[in-house]
Amino acid sequence: MIPADAWGWRPEDVTPLAGGLINTTYVVGAPPVAVLQRLHPVFGAEVNLDIEAVTAHLAARGMETPRLLRTRDGKAWVDHEGAVWRALTWVEGETVHRVPDPAWAEAGGALVGRFHRAVADLSHTYHFARAGVHDTALHLGKLRAHVEQGADREAVDLGREILAEPLPDLRVDELPRRHVHGDLKISNLLFRRAPVRGVALVDLDTLAQGTMAFELGDAMRSWCNPHGEDAGAVKFELPIFSAAIRGFRGEADGLVTRGERISIVDGLQTVCVELAARFAVDVFEDRYFGWDPARFPTRRAHNLIRSRGQLALARQVADARAEALAVVLA
Repeated sequence: MIPADAWGWRPEDVTPLAGGLINTTYVVGAPPVAVLQRLHPVFGAEVNLDIEAVTAHLAARGMETPRLLRTRDGKAWVDHEGAVWRALTWVEGETVHRVPDPAWAEAGGALVGRFHRAVADLSHTYHFARAGVHDTALHLGKLRAHVEQGADREAVDLGREILAEPLPDLRVDELPRRHVHGDLKISNLLFRRAPVRGVALVDLDTLAQGTMAFELGDAMRSWCNPHGEDAGAVKFELPIFSAAIRGFRGEADGLVTRGERISIVDGLQTVCVELAARFAVDVFEDRYFGWDPARFPTRRAHNLIRSRGQLALARQVADARAEALAVVLA
């Protein structure tokens, strides 16, 4: 049962929205006026207070953004049948799951730059934060334990490759802490055209304090490999990277230090290795990541492809390091 009446909507006003990977999402109205979501248990209910505060700040700075809708009795969320439900205003826009061409990357980079410019003066203490996000040492440690105890030769050999992969000298503790979106995969940006332009960031449950190394590094990992995580072949597309960084710097270049610019490249390479390790851990544990049974016989088989792909992507980024640094330091 969907608790639509808490916001004054009728059940017939609510229809499922396909494509969400984490939260179960419904559209309210035709044309849409809001989204209604059942949150994944990984997110604490208090995350809604963070979304409310940050999006109010974004709107005050002139940015389009989803806004939290409180219930008729003033609640920020509803506890219903063991789950947390919330409602957000609808923002019209187009979602893509792969970057179509560099123009989209530049538009996306500009949107991210506007976001960071807008939150640069935000004062907010977060009520909810995910534990262990981008703790590379933690993920590699989990993989090492499995490799040392594992009997599956294929998984053990892959794990050893990942553990032997050199990492850049990324000193995250020396970087400024900033308000970040936290999960800038390309499908978390809304676009309009023509011409193409980025209009809003969505999926805001990952808002937090973080570094540009992983904020933009992870974004570039997603954007600059148009083949995606599930393909056997990967490619680091330097033209997409260049366009995205150009768009970001055009809006927010004055905010970031030279060290932060370098950290984008180092963070990109690091997060590829980190994600390779996480996928490899699930080859051993076979329980965490979703998988596509239409394309792969098992979750393990899917995660083997993902892990090898991210390791290959890390190596391509390392090979293109000089060119990528030239882009961020130009």
